[in-house]
Amino acid sequence: MRDTNTYSIRDLENLTGIRAHTIRMWEQRYELVTPKRTNTNIRFYDSEDLKYMLNVALLNNNGVRISKIAKMSQDDICVKVRETLSKTSDYPSQISALTAATIDINEEQFERIMATSILQFGFEKTMLNIIYPFLSRIGVLWATNAINPAQEHFITGLIRQKIIVAIDGQYKDRTTIEGKKYILFLPSGELHEISLLFSYYLLKARGNQVIYLGQNLPLKDLQEVYTTHQSATLVTIITSSPNTNAVEEYLFEIGERFPDADILVSGFQVMGQDYKTSKNVHILQKPQDLIIYSENNK
Repeated sequence: MRDTNTYSIRDLENLTGIRAHTIRMWEQRYELVTPKRTNTNIRFYDSEDLKYMLNVALLNNNGVRISKIAKMSQDDICVKVRETLSKTSDYPSQISALTAATIDINEEQFERIMATSILQFGFEKTMLNIIYPFLSRIGVLWATNAINPAQEHFITGLIRQKIIVAIDGQYKDRTTIEGKKYILFLPSGELHEISLLFSYYLLKARGNQVIYLGQNLPLKDLQEVYTTHQSATLVTIITSSPNTNAVEEYLFEIGERFPDADILVSGFQVMGQDYKTSKNVHILQKPQDLIIYSENNK
């Protein structure tokens, strides 16, 4: 296993979108970035190299020639990146900038990117087209030991704050709420809350009633709530718990415990899988599926 915050050329390719062959060519022709070497002569890059190449990719994708970028100082590149981000409506550029902000634990850059994106696209489109793909990239960083828990907690904490503020903005007097009722929860042991919070926002924004039960909820406790709200649709996200070997069993159990409820399930552990489920358990492949369901079941 590599030390944290070191990257292979394939990591750079996956995270910046620049092909490994192109990176090598730019190294030779422009001395753009110089890889380090291990004691066994294996090349690697550090966090500064990754941040630099993310900025290079962002500028190059927005029309700045690589020969010009190679002559720019670090300060000039940072200024040009900020200028570009304030003008571009290019989602990949915003994702690259968020990745760099995560590596650098740079809250100011995160806030600037989010403010610009929300102004250009609105909160919902920012989440769907920038934050969700960005979180997938963070998953790659995590899987390759490229970020540590502090960096992940830093960025997910900031995103969580933004969603909560957006939810608060959807508040309506309870006497005027007539929408369908949803109960949102995470399974026992599940702590990854971002997708569930965004589901809360999507449902509230469409005039629905939401009972938010949050993280790490045993099914016996869910049953007590459902006894009082039996017309509600259940919504959950399975990211890491239960683990892969126990997911199908969990899906069957929840379907049997709540046979009269529509149960909507999403998350890394279920998306793209061929799990057999009860007829009342529906797997959502993307956040847009929840939007479609809520708009068709008012």
